Amino acid sequence: MSRNVVGILGTAIIAVYAIVSGRWVATDAEWYRTLPRPWWQPPSFLFGIIWPYNFAMLIVATWLVASRLSNTHQIVWLLSLTLSVVAALTWAHLFYVPHSLLASAFALVLATLFTLPLLVIAFRASTVLGITFVPYQLWLAVATSLAFGYAAQ
Repeated sequence: MSRNVVGILGTAIIAVYAIVSGRWVATDAEWYRTLPRPWWQPPSFLFGIIWPYNFAMLIVATWLVASRLSNTHQIVWLLSLTLSVVAALTWAHLFYVPHSLLASAFALVLATLFTLPLLVIAFRASTVLGITFVPYQLWLAVATSLAFGYAAQ
C-alpha cells in the first residue's frame, strides 16, 4: 500500500471522526447539561484542549506510521483506527441521539480496546510518538469510565 494512500485514508477517517462526532455531540447539548456529573469528570475547559490535540496527534501519527513502518503495520493501523472511530461514533450517536447511556458506554469500551494496537504501533514508529499517543488512550479510558458513571445515575 502506498504511504500517501495510508496517510490520506487515515486523515479522511480522522476528519470523519471529528466532523460526525462534533455534530452528534451538539445534537442535544441542553439534555447533556442537565445530567448529573460523575464526581471524577474533568473540568469543561479540558475537553476544548484535549480533543483538538487528539485529532491533530492522530493525523500526525497516521503519517508517521505511513512513512516509517511496514505495510503490515500500516494495514493494522488503518484497520484499528477505523474500528476505534466506528466505536467512538457509535458512542456519540447512542449517547446524544437516543440517549442510550449503557449501550454507549459499551461502545466506548470497544473504542478504547481498538486503540491499543494503535498505541503499540505508535511506539514502534517512535518512542516520542508513543508517548504523545498516551493522552488519547488515557482520555478514552476516562471517557469510558464517565460513560458508565452517567449510565449508573
